[in-house]
Amino acid sequence: MTDAEFRPSAMMRAARVVVIILSAIGIAIAMVQTLPIISPGLRPITSAYYYSLLGVFLAVVFLKFPSDRQGRATWLWIADWIMAALALVICLYFATLARKIMTAGWSFSAPFWPTVGASILFLLCIEAVRRSAGMILAIVCAVFGFYPMVADSMPGVLWGNQFTWNALVAGHALGTESIIGIPFRVVADLLIGYIIFGVVLALLGGGEFFMALALKLLGRTRGGPAKVAIVASSLFGSLSGSVVSNIITTGTFTIPSMKKAGYSPHYASAVEACASTGGTLMPPIMGAAAFLMATFLAVPYGEVIAAAVIPSLLFYAALLLQADCYAARNDLQGADAEDIPSGRSVLRQSWIFVAALAVLIYVLLVLRLESYAPWYATGVLIVGGLLDPLYRARVLGFARMIEESGAALAHLIGILAGVGLVVGALSITGVGSAFARELVQYANGNVYLLLFYGGLTSFVLGMGMTVSACYVFLAIILAPALVQAGLNPMASHLYILYWGMLSYITPPVALAAITAASVGKADAMKTGFTAMRLGIILFILPVFFVLEPALIGQADAIHVATAVLTAGFSVALLSAGLSGWLYFSGRLSMVERVIVIGAALLGLYPEPISDIVGVAVALGVFALHRFRGPAPA
Repeated sequence: MTDAEFRPSAMMRAARVVVIILSAIGIAIAMVQTLPIISPGLRPITSAYYYSLLGVFLAVVFLKFPSDRQGRATWLWIADWIMAALALVICLYFATLARKIMTAGWSFSAPFWPTVGASILFLLCIEAVRRSAGMILAIVCAVFGFYPMVADSMPGVLWGNQFTWNALVAGHALGTESIIGIPFRVVADLLIGYIIFGVVLALLGGGEFFMALALKLLGRTRGGPAKVAIVASSLFGSLSGSVVSNIITTGTFTIPSMKKAGYSPHYASAVEACASTGGTLMPPIMGAAAFLMATFLAVPYGEVIAAAVIPSLLFYAALLLQADCYAARNDLQGADAEDIPSGRSVLRQSWIFVAALAVLIYVLLVLRLESYAPWYATGVLIVGGLLDPLYRARVLGFARMIEESGAALAHLIGILAGVGLVVGALSITGVGSAFARELVQYANGNVYLLLFYGGLTSFVLGMGMTVSACYVFLAIILAPALVQAGLNPMASHLYILYWGMLSYITPPVALAAITAASVGKADAMKTGFTAMRLGIILFILPVFFVLEPALIGQADAIHVATAVLTAGFSVALLSAGLSGWLYFSGRLSMVERVIVIGAALLGLYPEPISDIVGVAVALGVFALHRFRGPAPA
């Protein structure tokens, strides 16, 4: 091996070792801060904790996601190590000065060396976003990061207070509204434990267990493999919180199984893409954006879970019904008997995951200890895995567990530290609140126009940002406008979250559909358009639960029950219309499909008269269909 071949290889091995060490240190710091029972009296002041965590995981970003992924350019690796060292040293320097930063007002005007450090940290955060989320989001963060320097020259609603370079970097790096603002604080205070729980769950085979459970329950039913994919991905995705990892984990089993049962490659891939996307909207964990939402709304996380339950169940009901109708229309059967696991094997796998999930839900929803819940549940997984020979070898691969957890945390912290620049710029210039006022005024009291602006903005931003980044940005500038217009605050924030998710299944981006298509060896664009049709309820539901908050449980029990019953009936009609198969009747003609879809939309619209008309139209189509007979094949 030549020196040129050896050096990058040696650097990659060294980087991996350092990443594991730094990740272990970062996790230990988070545990000390979050679980004071571990080391009472050792907790630093909050901002010192934030800076320490930021330094550790920014360093991991530069080593785990290098500029040269092939490891061929030695000088780029050296640059990575330098940036990692700068991030760690500067943040630890700020951690030691945390109290002075707060008391001396350095977020407005800092001495020379802290200003130098703040300048470097500002630039490092932009580079960290580029490595974690790509160039588009990095450009957005950079433009907004520098924006306060020219804010007084901008027209109309974009006008704001101007800042010099020194004041700008001091506000971003030393203030509490930018880099270590709300997005970063939510990760540091709440999300670290949940991310580690998701990683440990995946490494111990949680995806395989949920797949086996779904197969046992639904595998032999009509179109069983598609239903298995939907249930398994919803269960695993609700705990892991990651769309792409959900597809890679469960999709490698479910997509081939669906293809074997007779589903076309693009349809099978689209089912998995939609099911995995919905997993991040399914309680109890729901991904990072849900915790951010609880913080922005200043409500317990349990309230966000309660609000998200009904829409997520309606979404998965729509997917299951469409899969069933598709199977009926195309005469598809269930999975082969040899592919169904025995009940004993499922039970053998289940105890550790069921115990961990029970602890998570009990501590989260009953004791309401949001920050403690994932640590306790992870402890159950690790201790249970050590006791059970089936999982012991995976638990003993401790280094990989630490490395994967560190990589997941670094990825999220790298993104949200950069997104903090956007939040900070909008806050210190005053543009965020001004934009919300102008948007309400421009809509001129028309709620539907405001929802259209909001949905379009969320969708477009979702193409170039992660869901968390998109949500944070719009929670600052758009959610206040929706609330000012008189809409329910919880529904308004969920509306933004749902529309930001749509880019995962909607071309041209359709990240979930493209990932699933690569697993299923299907055409990516065909998969994307099929996923958009299957997941069309995601386009419709947010509009209706904003107009009818009973669909998120924000009403009295009778009103909620009525709304859910009507919505459930409408979802069944919508699924029948989209799939071309009406229960108890058979195939629908194209005209009948359009009429049934129209009846479904009338049923979803929150007015009693529209519900009555929708039901009457649906019953009329059903009666006519029964009298005339189903449409020909």
